[in-house]
Amino acid sequence: MLALVTCAAARHLDGDLPLLERELPEARIVVWDDPDVDWQVFDAVVIRSTWDYHERRHEFVQWARRVESLSGLWNPLELIEWNTDKRYLLDFERDGIPIVPTEFVAVGDSVGKSIGRRIDLSTDLVVKPSVGAGSNGVIRTGGDQALARAHIATLHANGNAAMLQPYLAQVDTGGETGLVYLGGEFSHAFAKAAILAAPIVVEGGLYAEEQIERRTATPAEIAIGERVVAGLGPTAYARIDLLPTDAGPVVLEVEVTEPSLYLDLDQGAPARAAAAFRSLAA
Repeated sequence: MLALVTCAAARHLDGDLPLLERELPEARIVVWDDPDVDWQVFDAVVIRSTWDYHERRHEFVQWARRVESLSGLWNPLELIEWNTDKRYLLDFERDGIPIVPTEFVAVGDSVGKSIGRRIDLSTDLVVKPSVGAGSNGVIRTGGDQALARAHIATLHANGNAAMLQPYLAQVDTGGETGLVYLGGEFSHAFAKAAILAAPIVVEGGLYAEEQIERRTATPAEIAIGERVVAGLGPTAYARIDLLPTDAGPVVLEVEVTEPSLYLDLDQGAPARAAAAFRSLAA
């Protein structure tokens, strides 16, 4: 038996779940922190929309560790631990994969101690928590140094390291490109309009409202996606979010924990996802 895992607040907000239910009638949708779930009855447990994990990451990772000891967890625990803190981006940078320039300010560190290599507080920045999902806790500073410092302090007070990235203005016209991989194979791509050009509206307290449409990925985008996926090891799914720059696409995020896959954008995607997930329980 196969489990598709969500959180209580996302059960009826995840647009992928109805498509997966249709393709996987043998699957059961369960809530990750439901104490009544017997995880060992499942042959495979596939995390899908646990969009509240960032509020209690330690508990979520402990849950994942327990499930992996009882069943087949996908994606694997090692990937989940690594991917639920965005400091993983530095690993890609060390491997020579282009990323959005990123600095982290750890809890207890001063801004002056951590910033200066690539980030200037007087420029237009995006400041967000290193553990986060759905654009919760994300702001754009517009070059306001006081705003940047105040938000870093707020993130630190909440126990979160802060990450700072320059706002790449090309996103205003080109948007983001998302690459979706299922079972390690490229499935489809999508475009996401810039969400920080206007105030963020959070849906159901879980994620920012977004404008999504189908897109054909460029060869340069696919090339980066293939490099990223090659280094991840076996996965049920992966989503790679890219931003445009004058020098070519760069990685904004790599999501292998609970990304929306936008299966409705490609006619064959639900069946591909079902086949990939079903094979995990074989």
